[in-house]
Amino acid sequence: MGFFKIFFLLCLFQLSFAARNLNELVQDQSQLLHYHNGPLLYGKISVNLIWYGNFKPSQKAIISDFITTLSSQTPQSNQPSVATWWKTTEKYYHLTSKKNHSPLSLSLGKQIYQNYTLGKSLTTKNLIQLASKGDNRNAINVVLTSSDVTVEGFCSSRCGTHGSSASAVMRKSYKFGYIWVGNSETQCPGQCAWPFHQPIYGPQNPPLVAPNNDVGVDGMVINLATLLAGTVTNPFGNGYFQGPAEEPLEAATACPGVYAKGAYPGYAGDLLVDPTTGASYNANGSNGRKYLLPALYDPSTSSCSTLV
Repeated sequence: MGFFKIFFLLCLFQLSFAARNLNELVQDQSQLLHYHNGPLLYGKISVNLIWYGNFKPSQKAIISDFITTLSSQTPQSNQPSVATWWKTTEKYYHLTSKKNHSPLSLSLGKQIYQNYTLGKSLTTKNLIQLASKGDNRNAINVVLTSSDVTVEGFCSSRCGTHGSSASAVMRKSYKFGYIWVGNSETQCPGQCAWPFHQPIYGPQNPPLVAPNNDVGVDGMVINLATLLAGTVTNPFGNGYFQGPAEEPLEAATACPGVYAKGAYPGYAGDLLVDPTTGASYNANGSNGRKYLLPALYDPSTSSCSTLV
């Protein structure tokens, strides 16, 4: 679902006709977000990471720690936490009529390494091919491409995407969710790593210091968090969303560019600042990590919910 071009126009620039139309939708909170009666993800779901290209061990740790910290069972004494942020997605489940399912529980699954097996220029078909290398049942398979890998539509129309694919296991067909996120550090940080890089258009506020000292990967965490929220609440294109199914507003993209209270186009909001590093963040994670996570649309209050 290539929504990121509109996402960045809306949250940073608000210059195009499409952005104005989306802004009107966001302001009309009574219309967000419709449930289209499709299945959500339930039970124990493994998040499998498919690393494509060249990632440093420190970069892999930033993202794997983020996935681990999503679980509310992970002890987190420091608030606000990643797990607290994720709990907002549970409210979508409480609104459906299908309440006899087991609760959703995400955990870090397999980590699969692909060293440019398909080259350094990938198509959407390649992304699905890579995602299929993860588990095909009870899984979200996340393809992460390194900064030297180009992907169809990357930067020009999207920073990442999510969708679903089917596979056959023991003569039965199963659907699994997949996500792709690219490292934009050298290709388009002004589009896909804002607010840790100067935007290419719009208000030129100074970029924020990235909480894990990696502009590209900290930007990937923002986009991955956005897509995970969209995946569990709209896994197969008929869950919770507003607008056309091809370019939907979902749990996080319904609150574009908002990270804390006081946010406005070009300003992420009044974030927490680490006194030692000067890094901006709004969530604590495992191993002492800090992250910047997008606001989520809270269906119980019909408003964008922020941690700070």
